[in-house]
Amino acid sequence: MGSSKTQVRIPARLHICRFGVTMLRIFWWTTLIATLALVVAAFVMLPHDWPAWLGSLAAVVAIESVIFWIGIVTVYLTSVQLGLRIRVIGVVCGWIPIANLIALRLIIRTVREEVRFETAKEQLNQSRAAERVCATRYPILLVHGVFFRDTNILNYWGRVPAELERNGATVYYGNHQSAASVADSARELAERIRQIVEQTGCGKVNVIAHSKGGLDMRWAIARENVGKYVASLTTINTPHRGCGFADYLLGSIPKGVQHRVEASYNAAASRLGDSNPDFMAAVHDLTQAGCERINRIIGLDSFPGIVCQSVGSRLLHATTGKFPLNFTYPLVKWFDGPNDGLVSRPSFPWGDRFVWMEPSGDRGISHADMIDLNRENIAGFDVREFYVGLVADLKRRGL
Repeated sequence: MGSSKTQVRIPARLHICRFGVTMLRIFWWTTLIATLALVVAAFVMLPHDWPAWLGSLAAVVAIESVIFWIGIVTVYLTSVQLGLRIRVIGVVCGWIPIANLIALRLIIRTVREEVRFETAKEQLNQSRAAERVCATRYPILLVHGVFFRDTNILNYWGRVPAELERNGATVYYGNHQSAASVADSARELAERIRQIVEQTGCGKVNVIAHSKGGLDMRWAIARENVGKYVASLTTINTPHRGCGFADYLLGSIPKGVQHRVEASYNAAASRLGDSNPDFMAAVHDLTQAGCERINRIIGLDSFPGIVCQSVGSRLLHATTGKFPLNFTYPLVKWFDGPNDGLVSRPSFPWGDRFVWMEPSGDRGISHADMIDLNRENIAGFDVREFYVGLVADLKRRGL
């Protein structure tokens, strides 16, 4: 008996992206062919038949312009992977001969790879839809790091939550302030966990916490009596032993400058919704001295009855990190060694299991890459599939 292949349903955005790439490829090749044809025709038609040649040139320019602008506007409006850098390159180089062709090839290659990658993801998700691989017993609580808030406009976790939900997960957010001491953030998170449990009757939550969020959750479990509501805690790139780089900055930057930065941040954070932001308290708790104090109070051991695990990653070069991580990476490397642009490897491990992320290639994975903050498809590291695998493992454990 033969079997028919299931038709993959491709989102409209990818269809439009593919159309845009097709138009740009048509422009590339027809422009090349037309240019060669016009050059050959010039030897035959000029100068005696110049009006006909000039008319042909005008027709070619008009037709190719229409094809080009349809293609470029389409991919600029629908592509995610072009990003700001490639878009700027396209605009700047668009007026420079030869450079514009090189930029166009970069745009075509980037969007074509995006269509291929996203189509493959669609196929994967549709093939396992019935399995609901991320439908854990307890819902997922995503806890953000410092200097960010959970908003609907720009999701801190990028495309990850939608991928988890598509594969069966129920996702909640910490909704705590962007900057506060570990103790204060822990109190907010403890209240949020109680709220979720009481309102949904879920009993417990599986917590995935990034950066300082991991410290906040450890304190919440140890000191705010919410351990009975937590089935698992997975920390992502959390500085469990602090950042030596932060100690250096606090010792090097004049107090007056620190106070001005603190006042500016707290004022801005208040306008954005923080009820009581405390920039310097958050920064001090991320230093090695601050984490040493925190660990003396709550300990570094796993919590009985809770699955405790941690993840860390390494950025390999400053140039492969986005601002400001491309600036901080060499400084953190100088003080702390291999790092993700902010946190060094010795600071990551915690719990009963530690996963070290260092894919093949020369790019590595930054602090921001681990939460898909830039929505970038990275060769050798599918961040969305990483979280699907992480949550699917929680489901296999009965959590």
